[in-house]
Amino acid sequence: MAALYGDYTRDRVGMFFGLTGVQLSILVVAAMPVLWAVNERLWASAGIAVLVWLVVFVLAVVPVRGRSATGWLLGLVSFTAGTVLRVSRWRSKPALGVAEDLGEPDLPGVAAGVRVHDGPPQGPFNTRLAIIQDKATGVWAATAAISHAGLALADSSERDSQGRGLTVLLNACARTELISELILQVRSVPDDGAERAEWMASHTDVAAPELSLRVNRDMAGMLSRASVRTEAFVTIVVPEHRLARRAKEFGRGVDGRARAMHMLMAEVESHLRNQMAVREVTWLTSPQLATAVRTGFAPGDRAGIVAALARRANGEQINADVPWAQAGPAGAEQAVRHYAHDSWHSISAAVKLPARGAVLGALAPVLTPGQPGERRSLVTVFPILQATAADRKARNAEWGADMSQTLRDRAGVKTRAKDRESQARTRGLDSKLAAGHALVRPYAVACATVPATMNITEFGSHLDVAIRRAGFAPLRLDMSQDAGFAAANLPLGICLHRKGAGA
Repeated sequence: MAALYGDYTRDRVGMFFGLTGVQLSILVVAAMPVLWAVNERLWASAGIAVLVWLVVFVLAVVPVRGRSATGWLLGLVSFTAGTVLRVSRWRSKPALGVAEDLGEPDLPGVAAGVRVHDGPPQGPFNTRLAIIQDKATGVWAATAAISHAGLALADSSERDSQGRGLTVLLNACARTELISELILQVRSVPDDGAERAEWMASHTDVAAPELSLRVNRDMAGMLSRASVRTEAFVTIVVPEHRLARRAKEFGRGVDGRARAMHMLMAEVESHLRNQMAVREVTWLTSPQLATAVRTGFAPGDRAGIVAALARRANGEQINADVPWAQAGPAGAEQAVRHYAHDSWHSISAAVKLPARGAVLGALAPVLTPGQPGERRSLVTVFPILQATAADRKARNAEWGADMSQTLRDRAGVKTRAKDRESQARTRGLDSKLAAGHALVRPYAVACATVPATMNITEFGSHLDVAIRRAGFAPLRLDMSQDAGFAAANLPLGICLHRKGAGA
């Protein structure tokens, strides 16, 4: 039987009956008028103050679909302001006729600060790999397309081996003291038959019998409708303040940072091939990354790009590369519960970890398209804490668990089984860190993309069902659908947990 992975705890442990220090401070301050009114025997004022305290309690403590009520109110106000000011609607520079530099990315939303640089020549073919810079969050990234056999036919021993390989990879990333995040992204798309069409066009014998040609054409059409093509990417992310120190050894500037990134890319590639049995690792160049971004926004454009690349390979003088200025959509608009980009709609949901744990590969049903024309995407992000931050967090979490248990015992409150398990995991975290393991805070985001002519609400419900069928719980990213789409579909190192430069 495959190992069940469930050794994770809450990122923030409430010290006082599940409340954090900030929540407790808010409640104590809100209770001051109640105590003052009772002391002065102003019973009417005391009753009003109690009602106010209850409202503050609901706003600050009671969670509503993963957020506090205050968080929802702030999100609603900012979203409404963006809609009124038309900030939520975006149009590209080429669509407005004001594009000047076709090599400069023109992307909407959280990807607006992305810039792509060509690294120094590498290898026997002097390949210049793409180095991604996100100026908005102050990080650098590099992306590789990978080919993996998958886990659908793997037995329990193979799954356990893959799990250990992922652990070794994350620990190696932590030991570099540079990599802050490892991102694994998978896009499952109905096959457009572009490669098969090109192969048939170059290998079909025009003198063959008409019946044979017709049978082959019909079979190709049926196979294309029934086939699913999977694209997988791995991205490493390095904060600017860490990379700048290492880049001094390589000459500073973009070139120095690119050379430092190349060292990390080679180290990660060796672990991918040896520990996780990845058959092929191809670090993307700038044109390849632009194509991946374009097909992320518009899956239907891939067939034309493949045809253009085939014609160029046959010797035709044709520009098959996607300019960065046109890699994004012509227009995009964010709604409350979905994201519209050109003639496509997308809907995203976060994947909540189950309390009982999960086996490796349990999210496979999420990547299975439910209907023709639907694309499913899934990104799993592994933020890696530095050793000092991990030790501090483990120490604070253990202290919080002990404090919470002491208060429960003195108040005579019975500890529930779920709380006992959480406390045991928290206390065991220190021993795992002492053994040399890295502390990560993983999360996953799933996304469904369909043509605008289809009902995106229905496909969002299908996505939620697929997540629940896999044993997880969905959490719809309302009012943040653009960020969820970018994280799940664009291999640019975009995450949901970063807040600003220097993160």
